[in-house]
Amino acid sequence: MMDTVDRRSVLASGALLAAVGRAGNAATAAQPRFAAPALVHVFSVTVMIGAPQELGLVDGARKRVIPITGGTIRGPRLTGKVLPGGADWQTIRSDGVADIWARYTLEAEEGALISVTNPGYRRGPAEVLARIARGETVDPALYYFRTSPRFEAAVPGPHAWLTSSVFLCSAARYAERVELDIFEVQ
Repeated sequence: MMDTVDRRSVLASGALLAAVGRAGNAATAAQPRFAAPALVHVFSVTVMIGAPQELGLVDGARKRVIPITGGTIRGPRLTGKVLPGGADWQTIRSDGVADIWARYTLEAEEGALISVTNPGYRRGPAEVLARIARGETVDPALYYFRTSPRFEAAVPGPHAWLTSSVFLCSAARYAERVELDIFEVQ
């Protein structure tokens, strides 16, 4: 009888240890294995925009196009201007999130052209988004507006560095412009 009790205790203890081990492994697996990458500000962009062109409901979502009419670039790694002719194609989902896909061209100070594709999202409380839609100035801390721009530039060339890194952007929307701070992920 003692052998049976001991065996059961051992088996129960083993099951408990295995469960604790699995829980420990799950907690370990949820932790990052590498240090979080640093973000380094490389430049800021002011994108001037025209009046939104409303397409209406398409596949159940509100679609619109916002023309890009120009702008400026300033920063430690790039200066220049935003050329007119690009646009920001937006899908406004039923939950109020703006799914953004912008495409435009930058002209560096020395004349090099850089193509930008800039997808992202803007979201926030309904009342804050309504204020932005009315053209009011809203503190960017009250809503989320992030994008992940990709750049195309001549390689080799003075701006080839834009074609081999990941970039993130914090943005703010105003009535006549969008302000972008571009960060290189280190």
